Amino acid sequence: MNAVGNTSAPVYGIAAEFQCARDLYHAAQKIRDAGFQKWDVFSPFPIHGMDEAMGMKRSILGKVVFLGGLTGFLTAVTLEFGTSSFLYPLIVAGKPTNLFTVPAFFPIMFELTILLSAFTAVFGMLLMNGLPRLNHQLFNWDRFKLVTEDKFFVAIEAKDPQFSSRSVSDFLESLGGTHITTIHGD
Repeated sequence: MNAVGNTSAPVYGIAAEFQCARDLYHAAQKIRDAGFQKWDVFSPFPIHGMDEAMGMKRSILGKVVFLGGLTGFLTAVTLEFGTSSFLYPLIVAGKPTNLFTVPAFFPIMFELTILLSAFTAVFGMLLMNGLPRLNHQLFNWDRFKLVTEDKFFVAIEAKDPQFSSRSVSDFLESLGGTHITTIHGD
C-alpha cells in the first residue's frame, strides 16, 4: 500500500481507484452496507443513482431556501405596509392605506422574495459543502488527477468510527479497488 502527502501528518484516509462507473457504483453500495459513514466517491461525471447507492439523505437546502424566500417576502410586507399604513398613512392620489394597496406593493414583495431566496441558495450551498476549500488532501495524490479524465475513486476517511488502516485497505481491495493509497493530511 502506498502513502502520499506529509507522512508525519495525520492520516486523512485511504483511497482506491476503480476502472468504471459500474464498479464504483457497486463499491459504493458495499461500503454503505458495511456501515461506513465518513466516505465519498469521485467521478469525472455524475452517476445516476449514486446518492441512493451511498445512502445519502435528501438535502435540506430546499427548505433553507424556502425560509430565505419567506424572510424576503415578510420583510417586504413589513417595510411596505408598516410605512404606508402605520407610520406614514398618507393618502396620495386616492391610494388606500390598507390591504388594498397590494397591487402597488406586489413587485417589491416578489423581487425581495427572489433576492433573498437566491442569496440563501448560494450561501447555503457553499456552507453545506464546506466551501470555499482551497486545497484537499486528495490533491496530493498524483493518480487523483485522473478523476477529471476517466478514472473513478472512493476515499474512506480516518474519522470514520470503523476505520482501521489494514481492514479498510483489505476491504477496498476485496471490492476490486486498485492503487490503494493512504492519504496523509497537510
